[in-house]
Amino acid sequence: MTEHVPEKVSVAVKSAIENPERRKAIKRIFRHAGVAVLGTMVAQAAIFSRPARAAKILRPPGALPEKEFDSTCIRCGLCVKDCPYDILKLATWADPAPLGTPFFVARQDPCRMCTDIPCVKACPTGALDPLLTDIRKADMGVAVLVDHENCLNYKGLTCSICVRVCPIRGEAISLKPIQNERGVLQIPTVDPDKCTGCGTCEKHCVLSEATIRVLPRELGLGISGTNAMGRR
Repeated sequence: MTEHVPEKVSVAVKSAIENPERRKAIKRIFRHAGVAVLGTMVAQAAIFSRPARAAKILRPPGALPEKEFDSTCIRCGLCVKDCPYDILKLATWADPAPLGTPFFVARQDPCRMCTDIPCVKACPTGALDPLLTDIRKADMGVAVLVDHENCLNYKGLTCSICVRVCPIRGEAISLKPIQNERGVLQIPTVDPDKCTGCGTCEKHCVLSEATIRVLPRELGLGISGTNAMGRR
């Protein structure tokens, strides 16, 4: 005897009720769909629950503040694809940054300060600010002298490599004289209002461990104003 089925029940469901084999097939479809939805939810939760980026992880030019960037970036990889120097990478499970977000490591390869800023133009969501049209106004971080004792200038030598390689030469980093027991020392000093955080100085530091490093601005600056790296 055929079971009574309300008129509003779809033809497919009615057919499934009348046909045991069809009913089993539909159950399998819904079961698999449920697993797929759950898998997507778990993947999204995993992506957005990754810890905040480490200090060595830097964002592309024009990146919004970290929390806003993380929620706006759709992990599409277009900025990575359009970087002409292959500097940008997408974070993997092994990287100390939210999965799928773009970053670069200054010590490995700094931002080349492209004047046309192709990574920003490639971003479809505004996670990289489309209003950034002057690369000199980019804010990827700020250079900081993190190891005074090993900096060659503190040893009385005059190493000016970080000053000479800076793309904004004579403005972002300069040598400033300070007096101590060793005499007058020429100390690398960063103007945070000029520094874009490109990482060129960190990349070219001649020591095995760079004594000047680019940090996210909120970590690199304790106070506003000139970051005189020679001051303790």
